[in-house]
Amino acid sequence: MTSHPLKVRSLTAVAVSVPMKRALGTSAQTIRNAPLLLVTLETDEGVSGRSYAFCYLESVARSLQLMVSDLSEFLAGQAVAPVELSTSIARYFKLTGLYGPLCMISSAIDVAAWDALSIAAGLPLATFLGGTTQRIAAYNSNGLGLVSPELAADEAEELISTGFRAVKMRLGRPSFADDLAAIRAVRKRLPDMVSVMVDFNQALNFANAMEYCPLLDDEGVYWIEEPIRHDDFVHAAMIAASTRTPIQLGENLVGVAPLFDALKADATDYVMFDLDRIGGVSGWRLANGLAAATGRRVSSHLFPEVSAHLLAATPTKHWLEYVDWADPLLDEPLRIEDGLAVLSDQPGNGIKWNAKAVKKHQLV
Repeated sequence: MTSHPLKVRSLTAVAVSVPMKRALGTSAQTIRNAPLLLVTLETDEGVSGRSYAFCYLESVARSLQLMVSDLSEFLAGQAVAPVELSTSIARYFKLTGLYGPLCMISSAIDVAAWDALSIAAGLPLATFLGGTTQRIAAYNSNGLGLVSPELAADEAEELISTGFRAVKMRLGRPSFADDLAAIRAVRKRLPDMVSVMVDFNQALNFANAMEYCPLLDDEGVYWIEEPIRHDDFVHAAMIAASTRTPIQLGENLVGVAPLFDALKADATDYVMFDLDRIGGVSGWRLANGLAAATGRRVSSHLFPEVSAHLLAATPTKHWLEYVDWADPLLDEPLRIEDGLAVLSDQPGNGIKWNAKAVKKHQLV
């Protein structure tokens, strides 16, 4: 095997929209469908790598298809070497800047490249990255939006009924008293051994966060996620210092540089990586070093199929955020047993498209 055993033949992308089993109501908006961009990297050697981007809006998913088509021509013939591909993509988008949806494309291609390489090596992605196919603790994030306390408690019971030992609920109602009532209803209904994470989705200003977050210290909350604007590290550090409950952030950080700034400011107790924004598998690996050096435990944001493999190769691994949004499109969805993600021993990241389902949900 040479140092670069594979070469890019083509890239294809399909935009789909998959109805969610439960609408996700956050302080920003309510999401009822998952718009995904399904990316496949084909090589001259016949090995295919796969990934997907979560695009938030159907219009974004549609628009990115054409950009992937243009990139396919630009990258054809290049080695499937993620670092080199990343450099080439950054050069292609140099005039526009590699931000927002363009970052999603770059990250998805990186993930697909690592998938192809691990398949060519005959190893699961976790093993290819130096980890093992150990089971990963997961929390159920399929719901618990901004609903009434009674409905939130009912939903929480449903979410743990298949063996999960942790759930996440969204906060940011017009009244903090309503948030508190929902937390107490959920916490009362669930066994003590079930962890409850809460996520404000950046809903609070600094003054309110300094008032509200400490009030959660005795409410049985596992962590408080993004109470204020995600990049306000100075104030986040003040909130973290005034609150016994751990603060969690990271899903909105684009690349490794802002993660370094957040850790340097002591803005968070835990960190969370989003594949689309951190830079795919390559970006996650770089971010791992910062997390390990500062003793921060790493959780994932979305993309459970790939994130489970990455957490298995993360020295300070913590929690996998589990959502089932891509399940209808996959031949073999990620399996969860007793609240643990079960990684396959098959080569690659485990993503294989179900052609019939993809056609059913394809955006036109």
